[in-house]
Amino acid sequence: MTEKMLLTLEEKVAKSKGILQEALDRFGDRMALAWTGGKDSTTTLHLLKDLGGGRVPIPVLNIDTGAKFKEIYEFRDRLAAEWQLDLRIERNEEALKVIEHARDVAECCHLLKTAVIISSMEKYGWEALITGTRWDEQPDRARESYFSPRENPPHVRVQPILHFTEKDIWSYIKTFKVPFCALYRKGYRSLGCEPCTRRGAATGVERGGRDRDKEEIMDRLRRMGYF
Repeated sequence: MTEKMLLTLEEKVAKSKGILQEALDRFGDRMALAWTGGKDSTTTLHLLKDLGGGRVPIPVLNIDTGAKFKEIYEFRDRLAAEWQLDLRIERNEEALKVIEHARDVAECCHLLKTAVIISSMEKYGWEALITGTRWDEQPDRARESYFSPRENPPHVRVQPILHFTEKDIWSYIKTFKVPFCALYRKGYRSLGCEPCTRRGAATGVERGGRDRDKEEIMDRLRRMGYF
């Protein structure tokens, strides 16, 4: 892992595109890309768009928890239109009728995120899901592999930017003029649902602005199907 993270940005981009091409060759349109509107998944989306000659060749899944910042919704809708994405916005409508956002973080994340990922995979028959997961972003993600088999339902997680650092992400965004959510200009380093996210310190842990209860149960959430 450390060796791959020491590559130049150009080498990292080439590595990521190679992984994405392999995924396209294996799964074709039986695959989607999970896009949150955050910097990492937007970078992944741009890599796939560039590889596709200016268009994203597969569906793009957005999980709507009903509790995102308005800036994230605005950015999502604007970029989806500009890039002509095949955007599939999915929600757990039944849970949204009864759940109190952030009261029970594990229940909230499971019902509004994990359960929606699972139902979306089943609904569309996707065999693989591309995510913007990075090794250095969170300790429970440091053990991930580029192609990670999952169950419930059986599919493969494709994670092409594992070797990118936070600094790499911003270097890529600057180099290739990739659009990003306005919240980053306001001091946010990692974006989640509004009740569980605050501005983070410029130094220190990248996800320091995220809800601590959620961070402490991240391994459990990931076993349930979270990114």
